[in-house]
Amino acid sequence: MIETAELRERVERSWVATDADPAAPIDAEAVEATIALLDAGRLRVAEPSADDGGWMVNAWAKQAVLLYFRVRGLETTEAGPFEYHDRLPLKHGYEEQGVRVVPPATVRFGAHLEPGVVLMPSYVNIGAYVGPGTMVDTWATVGSCAQIGADVHLSGGVGIGGVLEPVQAAPVVIEDGAFVGSRCIVVEGVRVERGAVLGAGVVLTANTPVIDARGAEPIEYRGRVPARSIVVPGTRPRAFTAGTYGMPCGLIIGERSDATDDKVRLNELLRDFGSSTG
Repeated sequence: MIETAELRERVERSWVATDADPAAPIDAEAVEATIALLDAGRLRVAEPSADDGGWMVNAWAKQAVLLYFRVRGLETTEAGPFEYHDRLPLKHGYEEQGVRVVPPATVRFGAHLEPGVVLMPSYVNIGAYVGPGTMVDTWATVGSCAQIGADVHLSGGVGIGGVLEPVQAAPVVIEDGAFVGSRCIVVEGVRVERGAVLGAGVVLTANTPVIDARGAEPIEYRGRVPARSIVVPGTRPRAFTAGTYGMPCGLIIGERSDATDDKVRLNELLRDFGSSTG
């Protein structure tokens, strides 16, 4: 088995070489071994930082993912009645991993699922990590390299964005215990912190303001949703040459507590503000 430090050096060397000359040879052995580590959960594209509570990006792992597309050719594979024609293989071995997968859920090799994950018909892309006990509901998508924590619920139709380039960019992170309501979209490296709740239809990009309007003065966040916050879709006015229009934002309407952990009570609170979990 190749040591991780050696894999990193070899992947980075291939990345630099192909950046200078696209025709340069790629160290396929190192790339394949790195993707296998991601698939097994022994390596993550991003991981919690013990120093400041933030997240550290392993850019070389993302480099390996991008190089993996280049070392593999198109192949036809079959899974029951389904046929695929793609560069990347599908993930296998769910029973041994303790994962429930409902047809036709699809997971690409190089994504890791912890025991207790439940996948309804959904999609998980390469480089993603899904923590134990998490539910990925019907038609939800987990984009490339997204990091989903333990006991998270991604409701029906949720879109968790992927990010491969630039390689140093942080992926979307949904931390432990978060609840993401139906048809929410979270992209561009947004971090939804531990235990937060997004009501149905919330759309968050790196530049979408998340506004806590409960006090005398608004408090604004960008690129993150504070832990245990309850957020619903909102708008705020912005003047343009042609007039003033409402621009999307997230509104913090409360903080999750033992009472709001009960889904019925949580839905009652969200309905008061014209939203729901879905």
